[in-house]
Amino acid sequence: MIESLLLNLQSHDAVTQAEKDLLRSLVKREKHFSVDEDLVSEGSRPMFSTLLLDGFAARYKILDDGRRQITSLHIAGDFVDLHAFPLKIMDHGIVALTPCHVALVEHDDLKRITETSPHLTRLFWLDTLIDGAIHREWIVAMGRKSKKAHIAQLLCELFVRLQVVLRTDGQSFHFPLTQVELADVVGISVVHLNKSIQSLRKERLLTWTNHTVTILDWDRLAQFAEFDPLYLNLSVEPR
Repeated sequence: MIESLLLNLQSHDAVTQAEKDLLRSLVKREKHFSVDEDLVSEGSRPMFSTLLLDGFAARYKILDDGRRQITSLHIAGDFVDLHAFPLKIMDHGIVALTPCHVALVEHDDLKRITETSPHLTRLFWLDTLIDGAIHREWIVAMGRKSKKAHIAQLLCELFVRLQVVLRTDGQSFHFPLTQVELADVVGISVVHLNKSIQSLRKERLLTWTNHTVTILDWDRLAQFAEFDPLYLNLSVEPR
């Protein structure tokens, strides 16, 4: 059930069998969410953190005029709100972009881990640090890169993250976001987004058909996006 989480953690450091057993014991409740349903709502005070087992979810903020900005994308193996444990009150929402299957991990159990398992505590801490690193890359891309390069970087990042949790097929991956949702990620109009995607297709960098993205030339796409996976910290070493 939590194999994606284990794959995620093991991309950074070795996890012992005892630690795997402890992580499996955390899953006492599961829940399914429909498309556009909030996994966690802004202003709420959750008593658990949400582990995404399957599906795509997004962290977001809504402006007073109703416009939405998506600030991160989450895939299987992600704790979408691990930070809710110390923060207590959520200052943003997390929405299901596809049907989502999650595990709810009680904060009391997370507290016990911080008191009894320092290595897992450090790995969870690293998880939140990588979230911060991803946010920094998104800010740089949104502020300084062309929109086409921004989209290219996003696709490179998602491919690598999905590859870690064995959710890719060769150079292809399932990407079920609508153009409206992707526009909310990049912060542009749907028309501008569509033109950028068409340009990437014409340059034979990728194809995008029926929610499947296939990267045709990884080296050229990564070079165009100025994508460096260093910020994902995919080196297995003692933490």
